[in-house]
Amino acid sequence: MRFTSERLLDGAFLEREFVLGEIPGILWTPGSASAPVFAPLPLPLILLSPPPLGLRQMYPRLVARARQAAADGFATATIELPGSGQRPRLPGTEQAVTDLRRALAAGEAVGDEIIDALVLPLVDRAVPEWQEALDALLCLPETGGPVGYSGGVISIGVRLAVVEPRIAAAVLFAGSYVPRAMFEEARRVTIPLHVLLQWDDEGNDRQAALNLFDAFGSKEKTLHANTGGHTGVPQFAGEAAARFFTRHLR
Repeated sequence: MRFTSERLLDGAFLEREFVLGEIPGILWTPGSASAPVFAPLPLPLILLSPPPLGLRQMYPRLVARARQAAADGFATATIELPGSGQRPRLPGTEQAVTDLRRALAAGEAVGDEIIDALVLPLVDRAVPEWQEALDALLCLPETGGPVGYSGGVISIGVRLAVVEPRIAAAVLFAGSYVPRAMFEEARRVTIPLHVLLQWDDEGNDRQAALNLFDAFGSKEKTLHANTGGHTGVPQFAGEAAARFFTRHLR
């Protein structure tokens, strides 16, 4: 991990861009790296996994979540997902996107083959990269866990919750297509979960999201559903997610 820039935002939390191999990322910490304002070192860490739209496009939303987390005394980090931003496209993904758009334009159901081609290669690549990033982040003196995950591609969160024992709790956003294979993996998830669902999400299969929630093996799992479309998540839903992390990462 190599840090490439550093700036203090709002006089309240530090933003540092980094590269991990060829993977860009950002780390946010309360106060400064040496004298945090809100919590003693090392800090609990929340991994902010963006949708595959590129960090630059998603930056305003990510930094807003990081700002809230810093106020609660957490460090946060994000990385560019495979195939996003300036990273090379994943093989077959562009064709899967074309097939998805064609099916939606025709008013057809999105088939399993399209969903698998769109999501599974991303999960297979992203999860090991998140684990590599976690290895590097937890070597820093200011971050020591416990670790939470908060992410927009729910299948990445499911896989990471299954294979990564350092993840203690997760906030998952039910706003993306879910391959059938992920339902079996969901039964192996045991960490506390807080799942956000926009009830009128135009790009989400609501029943699939409900079925996935039902499949999770966690003893503690909460479904926070709100009316509204994909980008209409109300502020109080984010505040509820923040309280969830405060309960489980303190």
